[in-house]
Amino acid sequence: MQAKDHYDAIIIGAGAAGAMCAIEAAKNNAKILLLDHSNKVGEKIRISGGGRCNFTNLDIQPHCYLSQNPRFCLSALRRYTQYDFIDLVKSHKIKFHEKTLGQLFCDDSAKQIIKMLTDEMDKKAVHLALGINVDKVSYDNDCYVIKTDNGVYISPNLVIATGGKSIPKMGATSFGYKIAEQFNINLIETRPALVPLTFTEDDLADFAPLSGISVQSKVSYKKTSFEEGLLFTHRGLSGPSVLQISSYWKEGEAIEINLATEINIEDELLKLRNTNGKLNLDNALAKLLPNKLAKLIIKKAGLSGNLADQSNLKIKSIASLIHECVLQPIGTEGYRTAEVTLGGVDTKALNAKTMEAKKQPGLYFIGEVVDVTGWLGGYNFQWAWSSGWACGQALSSNL
Repeated sequence: MQAKDHYDAIIIGAGAAGAMCAIEAAKNNAKILLLDHSNKVGEKIRISGGGRCNFTNLDIQPHCYLSQNPRFCLSALRRYTQYDFIDLVKSHKIKFHEKTLGQLFCDDSAKQIIKMLTDEMDKKAVHLALGINVDKVSYDNDCYVIKTDNGVYISPNLVIATGGKSIPKMGATSFGYKIAEQFNINLIETRPALVPLTFTEDDLADFAPLSGISVQSKVSYKKTSFEEGLLFTHRGLSGPSVLQISSYWKEGEAIEINLATEINIEDELLKLRNTNGKLNLDNALAKLLPNKLAKLIIKKAGLSGNLADQSNLKIKSIASLIHECVLQPIGTEGYRTAEVTLGGVDTKALNAKTMEAKKQPGLYFIGEVVDVTGWLGGYNFQWAWSSGWACGQALSSNL
């Protein structure tokens, strides 16, 4: 198979991190190839944020990232900040808004972010090779030889920006991890993150009638808590608070849920008892919670009758079931619905400033494939932009 042209750098993976890396690496007229097995740039960008792309967060902090080395992400995040990306978005006249908790979304469509990236790549003359499958990667004479179904590409620099295992229907694979293993780079065990939790058949029998109901909740695992929306599903629990805690939760352990963060159930029921004691218990609680959830709580409490018939202790027991609900998930929905992959290429093996492998010259890892996982809400996109920029800057400085 005949070799294609040589490139100053080859980036495999045309997602957020890969595209940002290509833009930065090509700024000094370097010859950059961005290669992907998908036929389009940024497919996960396209579907993100309900089609509007939660492209960053105003409150980027190190504690919002999980990693075996939580400080690894600091260098990239501080040198290319959320405000740098916001400036890029503004320069393309893309209108956006803050939704909640610092989350920034496009007013119109995630496709605007993809067009912004492709326009920037066009300006820098980045070579795109889409719909191409990599068969083999080897290292020979200080160069990486990329054998594909469209020929052989050669470069002294190879960037792996292929993401993790999450959402395989979008083309996610273990490619990046296999390359790391090939070059003897350690991996941190991976698992699905930002993913719905599943429960036993007994719990699901209770949840089934609640499918589709959402409440404002606080979900806690050990010392970590998130106060956002919770959604009951036919498989278990989802919603922002549950997705967030899933990144911390360990299999076989319980989580604690406050199903009513905005009111004090005990106080409200005592008030109702004083003013409307003839109310049936179900109807009384339904004034404070969704009807089906109220009925389930009363059933769990083993109580019946009117509100006036209930002692202070019984009302307290109802409140406890709501504010201190303890559940033990049996698992998650897996990579099929996970937004990101926890774990990945060990940060100890990488240079935090350049993203280059310490023991393998010219080999770089960026974005989700690295053991850096952000919270829900634009944090993972910012890691993609920042790590891609850091790698691209290192490349452009050396080419």
